[in-house]
Amino acid sequence: MSAAAGPSYVVLRQTATGRYELVGEARRRPGLTARKARAQAVKDATNGKASPGEVYAAILRSEWRIAFEL
Repeated sequence: MSAAAGPSYVVLRQTATGRYELVGEARRRPGLTARKARAQAVKDATNGKASPGEVYAAILRSEWRIAFEL
């Protein structure tokens, strides 16, 4: 996904060891609140297969990049 494609999320899933693994990326859907947009990103990145009890993190791709620049 290119930067010109618009805002997107990097979606991570917490593993049993307490670490996070990359699930994928999902575009941010316009018109949703931040909380709902993150939940939708998890649904999109997992193709709707996220199970209750699993822990996910949806981080704006722009924030993800900034975190690695420090």
